[in-house]
Amino acid sequence: MRLRETLNGTTIADRLLLIVLILVSFLGFIFVKDVLSQGTDVRIEVNGKLAYKLPIDIDRTVSVKGAIGSITVEIKDKKVRIKESPCQNKICIHHGWIDKGAVVCLPNRVMVIIGSPEENRNKTVDATTG
Repeated sequence: MRLRETLNGTTIADRLLLIVLILVSFLGFIFVKDVLSQGTDVRIEVNGKLAYKLPIDIDRTVSVKGAIGSITVEIKDKKVRIKESPCQNKICIHHGWIDKGAVVCLPNRVMVIIGSPEENRNKTVDATTG
């Protein structure tokens, strides 16, 4: 009922603008995979320090000692996941397989990041990051 009341108070231009904005939003979800490049390396950091740097195309399982215990990181089929963790809520495990981005286990202070070697070379300070 409120939707009809809201739509009655709008013009055709308002409705057209709303439709365009919704379409642009959905197109953003569709094309986001094209914008994010596929990484070639898996970096595992503990307390902000690099512990492992591994190629993503070789299947393996790695045990990493974190702040509260060991985490098992699995690389398989160019995807990565945290398989086992001693943390209480296991959010990092429930995150599942990733092929882009990162998985973080905050209680254990472990980050698993998929990236490319070029990303490290092109890091510069800009006006936003200082």
